[in-house]
Amino acid sequence: MRTIKLGTSTLEVPVVAVGCMRINSLDKPAAERFVQTSLDEGANFFDHADIYSGGRCEEIFADAIHMNDDIREKIILQSKCGIRQGSFDFSKEHILSSVDGILKRLKTDYLDVLLLHRPDALVEPEEVAEAFDQLESSGKVRHFGVSNQNPMQIELLKKAVKQPLVANQLQLSITNATMISAGINVNMENDPAVNRDGSILDYSRLHDMTIQPWSPFQYGFFEGVFLGSEKFPELNQKIDEIAARYNVSNTTIAVAWLLRHPANMQPIIGTMNIERLQDCCRASDIRLTREEWYEIYRAAGNVLP
Repeated sequence: MRTIKLGTSTLEVPVVAVGCMRINSLDKPAAERFVQTSLDEGANFFDHADIYSGGRCEEIFADAIHMNDDIREKIILQSKCGIRQGSFDFSKEHILSSVDGILKRLKTDYLDVLLLHRPDALVEPEEVAEAFDQLESSGKVRHFGVSNQNPMQIELLKKAVKQPLVANQLQLSITNATMISAGINVNMENDPAVNRDGSILDYSRLHDMTIQPWSPFQYGFFEGVFLGSEKFPELNQKIDEIAARYNVSNTTIAVAWLLRHPANMQPIIGTMNIERLQDCCRASDIRLTREEWYEIYRAAGNVLP
C-alpha cells in the first residue's frame, strides 16, 4: 500500500483508510476476517467515531483485532468526537470525557489522531485548546484534526489551538464534487460556480492539511451508491470502460479518481465486504491519466466552462 504523510505530521499513513462505522453489521468471525484482510492489504489506518452505534463499533473492532500491545504498534487509530444526541459539543469537558470513553472501548492508551466531528456553533476555541493540550501532554492523543469544517472555522480554532490540525474529513466523491467544481467554474454564472465551502480544497493544499473524503461511492447525502446505479448510466459506462483498460473493478477506479488529485487525499472507505475492500486497496497502484480523470468528471454530469 502506498503511503503519504498525514498533513504536516511525520505520521506515514496508507492512502486508503478503513472506516469502521458499519463494523457492527458483522458477526465476530466476519469482523475478525475483515480486519485481518485490512492488515494483509497494508490498510492499517482505522477510522472510528464515538457516535458510531453509540461506541459499540469501537468495542467490536477492539475485540475483532484482538487488541494488545503488539497489535497496537502495527495499526493507526483515528476517532472522532463532538456529536451528541440532538446537538454538537466541543466543550473541554465533553472532549476529555469522550476520549476517555474511546480509549476504553478501543482497549488502547492513546489515539494516533483525534478529529472534532462536524462544527459546533457554540465552539469556544480556548476550551478546545485546553482539551487538546491536556490530551497531548498526557499522551492520550498524538495528532489532531477536524471534520466537515471550512477554512474560517479552522482558522478560528487555530487562534487558540497550538497543535497542527493535520486532517479534515469532508464528503467527496465523483458525484459529490462541489469543492472541485467551484474551482473549475470560477467567475461563471452557473450553479457549479457557487462556493459552498470557502475554497476548502485550495486551503487544505496551501496549509498541507490532508483531506479525508468520506462516502467516496455515495451520491447525495447517503442516497445511494452511484456505481451500478441506473441514475448514472454515462458515468458507469465510462468507469467500466476505464476499469477494463486497467483490468480492475469499477470500485478501484472510483477510488483511483480521488487519489489522482494532487491534494494527496486519503479516502475513508466504509465497505465491510472483503472483496470490495481489496478492490479499494488496489487503487493505490493506479494512476489515472489527466484525460481519464476529466472524462470521469464529465461523465458524472459536470460541465466544463
